[in-house]
Amino acid sequence: MKVSRTLIVVGSLLLVLSIVLTFKWIEYNRAYHKAHTEPKNSTTKAIPLEKKTIERQVKNKKQVQNPLPKKAAKSVANQPKFKRKFTRKIPVIPLLDVLRARKQPSRGRSIFFHETTNFRRLEKSALVQLTARSACAIESAALHNPGLTVFVLFAGATHRPLSGDPLIKALHKYNNIRLRHLNLWRYAAGTPITKWLNSGKLFKSKFLFPHVSDLLRYVTLYKYGGLYLDLDVVVQQNLEKMPPNFTGAESNKSLACGVMKMSSAGLGHKIATMCLRDLEANYKGDKWGTNGPGVITRVAKKQCKTENVKAMINNSKGCNGFRVYDPNAFYAIPWLQWKDFFLPNRLNVTMRRVSKSPVVHVWNKFSKGWKLKTKDSCAYISLAKTHCPRSFAAAGPFF
Repeated sequence: MKVSRTLIVVGSLLLVLSIVLTFKWIEYNRAYHKAHTEPKNSTTKAIPLEKKTIERQVKNKKQVQNPLPKKAAKSVANQPKFKRKFTRKIPVIPLLDVLRARKQPSRGRSIFFHETTNFRRLEKSALVQLTARSACAIESAALHNPGLTVFVLFAGATHRPLSGDPLIKALHKYNNIRLRHLNLWRYAAGTPITKWLNSGKLFKSKFLFPHVSDLLRYVTLYKYGGLYLDLDVVVQQNLEKMPPNFTGAESNKSLACGVMKMSSAGLGHKIATMCLRDLEANYKGDKWGTNGPGVITRVAKKQCKTENVKAMINNSKGCNGFRVYDPNAFYAIPWLQWKDFFLPNRLNVTMRRVSKSPVVHVWNKFSKGWKLKTKDSCAYISLAKTHCPRSFAAAGPFF
């Protein structure tokens, strides 16, 4: 069957036309995709086409309703156009999880600090934020205890800057300092407090960060034993030869929990277990001290079989092996006199009072807002120069 010449020509034209239309359609889709897809280097989110159209309509409507005067319009038109600046991302490195790191805390041979400032119930990525005074506490512990490993456990921070933080650089000059992340639920799993933690009562607290810190210190001592220290201390001596189980009295009426040591087995493990059970039984979300110093005070009264704190002090036999140090050991300057650390006219008397203290507590709850220059003459600056020299040098003009 012969096909007419006209039919062949028409068919060819249709074929060419379909190819052209297909090519145009592909080019249109590419252009549309490029115009409405976020650039790889941009930190801003792409706005959907429908939303852009609505915004443009609203903008045009406003301009019609409230037109600019001619002079103002001309002035706006002549303004220079600035390029949008995008936030530069800081290179970071994830903190190792303390439970998954190759180097685990050695039971009874570690010093622990906890940082809970950035804690969130739903864990989010956050950078380590260390103050110069916190770095001083960590360094002083590492400096005077080279035979022990110092673990700084962050309950909120998950990453640290890859470089550039002078305080972290100063701490990394010590071979016995480890910065680690912990996930509260994984960390507390298998301890006597697990069921209570899962109940959510902790998160009804009016003082969440301090109460998470209160919980963690007892969980850590239960898991590993060893020495717990607050981040607002300065260590002045080697602590390795101190008794395996102790705490310190803040006054003749109550004990404190800013410096505690418990063995990983035996008596220390028993006391740590009692502390966790006491915290569960007596937890109060609207009381600042009930869940920290209140816990160790109540447990010590049971252990020592007395309500009299004076009777506990330096009486390890009466407390069946548990030592309670007098206030001069760790709290030589009471919290009511915290300003003595920062006042030039109290330098000499304060240094005399803390001269024999293995650990000096500087009451960060009250003193954190007090700005100090590194050139100031006061007890805290004097302590820092001696016991955390690298952190002091890295802090810059203020400490």
